[in-house]
Amino acid sequence: MALTESHAGTDLGLLKTGAKLQLDGSYKITGTKIFISSGDHDFGGNIIHLVLARLPDAPDGVKGLSLFLVPKFLSNEQGEPNTPNDLSVGALEQKMGIHAQPTCVINYNGAKSWLIGAPNCGLSAMFTMMNTERLFVGIQGLGIGEAAYQGARQYACERLQGRSLDGSRAPIPIIEHPDVRKMLLTARALTEAGRALSAWTALQMDRAARDQDKCRRATAEGFVALLTPVVKAALSDFGFESAVVAQQVLGGHGYIKDWGMEQLVRDARITQIYEGTNGVQAMDLVGRKLAYEDGNLVYKFIGLMRDDVESLSHVAGIAEIAQEAASAIDRLVVVTNAVRANFNRPGWTGASATDYLRLFALVSYGWLWVKMSAKAAERRNDLSVFAEGKLQVARFFIARILPQTLALEAAILAGPDSILVFDNATI
Repeated sequence: MALTESHAGTDLGLLKTGAKLQLDGSYKITGTKIFISSGDHDFGGNIIHLVLARLPDAPDGVKGLSLFLVPKFLSNEQGEPNTPNDLSVGALEQKMGIHAQPTCVINYNGAKSWLIGAPNCGLSAMFTMMNTERLFVGIQGLGIGEAAYQGARQYACERLQGRSLDGSRAPIPIIEHPDVRKMLLTARALTEAGRALSAWTALQMDRAARDQDKCRRATAEGFVALLTPVVKAALSDFGFESAVVAQQVLGGHGYIKDWGMEQLVRDARITQIYEGTNGVQAMDLVGRKLAYEDGNLVYKFIGLMRDDVESLSHVAGIAEIAQEAASAIDRLVVVTNAVRANFNRPGWTGASATDYLRLFALVSYGWLWVKMSAKAAERRNDLSVFAEGKLQVARFFIARILPQTLALEAAILAGPDSILVFDNATI
């Protein structure tokens, strides 16, 4: 996907790459794109670029963008790609992480291309892929967080340092130290809840595509739209945070390349940036998704969470987990009402967006921990070690992570004034 230009990142309406119609019905693309992941490589045969460009008579802004298919090689009469197209790699980006992926500057020097879809409708066509990519990037962050947790846990079990809490044993595996345990459990609690959210979202995608009932399909499609920015941003944020605490578990060894943990930190960082920065995802959630169906979509999802938590609160052993999750849902309702009530006040959406997305994600994680806890409690006799572990991690999440929602609620309800009071020179 070739979107970004040096002067146009998030604001795609500023794109300048141009396309001109040729006599044979094809187009010539001229311009330069940057940050093109796997823009050129030797892993396969042909490489297909999907390029956003502007026709000569196109209107300004994003409504004037069209989508074009630009192959690296043009095919002969036998359909074999053998003639180089007029495009070239201007540079390979020198990046913080994901060094295995060639990220390219691509120069299109009158490259032959073909229009995809209708003229000036390129952005909507591109976003059929972009929204899917955003879900994939969330899973990428989740996977890195899981890998970091597993590596840190193994290290903590093997590394011997310090004395036991009662002073009777030394040295001991560092996994016995409370601070190390807290870091490992933070990564585990966030990762397991993130995996549950991604699985639930995937289930809604299946329902949206295949359910026989039209109303259920529409509801599922709405939930996928609502959760796409949450999955992308929250799973990548929490994946990066998990990688950082996992690196901390290794201490100095976590900073050394030989152990691999520093690579996970570097590689996780891009997931918060590409396919739309997490700030953009938050603005999408607050600025667009909260307005869907005049707000009914988000309240429908909140109602689903509330109903699940209430129906499961009677399960033996999880009453406290359900109670705290229900309180967090109440906070989400209060904040959602406030954000929606201030849609038209300058600065409110931008000032609250990232905090709101994190609040939304943590409350969703609380809901899913109730569901997982209920299932674990029901199967405690069959899978005692696994089930008890799930319940203990759920209690950790409720006690040590979910309280972040209190601070997020306070910060959002404080409004944007403390941010907007500055002029540019005094920040």
